[in-house]
Amino acid sequence: MFDRVTEVNILFDFYSQLLTEKQREVVRLYRCENFSLSEIGQEFSISRQGVYDALKNAERALAEYEEKLGLVSKFKYASILMKNAESDIDAMISENTGNKILTDKLYGLKDIIGELSQ
Repeated sequence: MFDRVTEVNILFDFYSQLLTEKQREVVRLYRCENFSLSEIGQEFSISRQGVYDALKNAERALAEYEEKLGLVSKFKYASILMKNAESDIDAMISENTGNKILTDKLYGLKDIIGELSQ
């Protein structure tokens, strides 16, 4: 799977709006802006340990949201399915080069998959 930093960043992308404003800002400053715990503590007028605790509580909340809602898992699964479908479509296109109507429809499906993947 992913390393811890990547996993937290993905969870944050999906569930950040479910965190409190303070939790969201602490995670954003630490994970996205690369602030140190001390710098974040100065920003919020709290101790380094307070920042650490807030960060760990936010990360725990993100993990609980994923456990309950499973949006990241569903997204990963859907991405795999779309890649498999795109591979199948490519195979069908190469097998049916003489059938323009079919290949045009298959290219249309590829376009749809491309739009969904963005």
